[in-house]
Amino acid sequence: MPPQAPATTPAAPPQAPQDAPAMPSHAPAPTAPMPADPTLHLGRRTAPAYAAETGSSIVSVATGHPGNAFPEGGIPEGYTPTERDLPVINRGDTVQVPVTSESSPAAEPVPANGEGPGPLYVVGDVHGYLDELVAALRAQGLIDENGGWAAGNARLWFLGDFTDRGPDGIGVIDLVMRLSAEAAAAGGYCKALMGNHELLLIGAKRFGDTPVNSGAGTATFQAAWLLNGGQKHDMDRLQDVHLQWMSRLDAVVREDDHLLLHSDTTAYLEYGETIEDVNDTVHEILNRNDADEVWDVFRKFTKRFAFRDEGGPQAVQELLSTYGGHRIVHGHSPIPYLLGQVGTEEGEGSSGPIVDGPHVYADGLAIAMDGGVTMAGKLLVVQLPLNG
Repeated sequence: MPPQAPATTPAAPPQAPQDAPAMPSHAPAPTAPMPADPTLHLGRRTAPAYAAETGSSIVSVATGHPGNAFPEGGIPEGYTPTERDLPVINRGDTVQVPVTSESSPAAEPVPANGEGPGPLYVVGDVHGYLDELVAALRAQGLIDENGGWAAGNARLWFLGDFTDRGPDGIGVIDLVMRLSAEAAAAGGYCKALMGNHELLLIGAKRFGDTPVNSGAGTATFQAAWLLNGGQKHDMDRLQDVHLQWMSRLDAVVREDDHLLLHSDTTAYLEYGETIEDVNDTVHEILNRNDADEVWDVFRKFTKRFAFRDEGGPQAVQELLSTYGGHRIVHGHSPIPYLLGQVGTEEGEGSSGPIVDGPHVYADGLAIAMDGGVTMAGKLLVVQLPLNG
């Protein structure tokens, strides 16, 4: 994947969403004060974060991408939207599972009845599209009109990749952090997994232009972060509380009969024979603060497509037999990528990828949850288990 310099205007040339090591680039931007509107701060909301005069989502068409949530429709300095430039991967083993439309009325909130755990929901890759996330959570009745937790004892898991590519990654993190506190107070919970972009942002902040051994020459976290959709606006607002929160995220978890992880790869097996071992190993590597070690985890967690083609079911079974569960639920690889439904550039008469729901594949053993929001696709929020 040839390196591309980040653009400074929305007219950036296309770049692929695949995460790849990059050559050295610029030093990280300094940390700025508290985030500006419409970021959701832990424990409080800066109004009017979601309100729009027309009643529609706060979307600016200036960038040709959905989900912008900047004050007065402005675009922060250095915002470089990631254009769609994906190879077509034709697949024929897809089961499309319909989900609630973001434009439909919000679902009824789930009451906190105290009788065991509530319903389980998962969220695909967000990549900074705060407005899209709010709409999707609201459509499922998980948050109210003010963005507060409204789902009682429901359980909500984010599958990672909160930042990069989209316009407000820090706002997404702040929202998830706040919902975690509110859900716990209501008898439910909101938790998150570590994606490869969390590792990338941590590395860019900690190590900057420090050379690392990429396995294919010298690279840096800073250059890789920029190449893979890193936004200066996020780096400027990144604070210690965000870094600490990301560093403590687990890589793998089992909920009910589902094994949840971010990437569709078997690389998790290299970090332990139990879920606890994997999570402890990843945390220990981050705590040691060694650039080469963190890079190696990032590189392995960028691998994808282990569950497709003929060997896919066997790869899934290897993970399930090791960590438990009867189905894997993952993000990371956009569903349009798997289906070959790649949209054209925004414009009159064009349309984005068609994603109506999760992608069930690998003999029904794997569920892909990245709806391709960075390609004008759908940000999926789905209740498990899936019907059908």
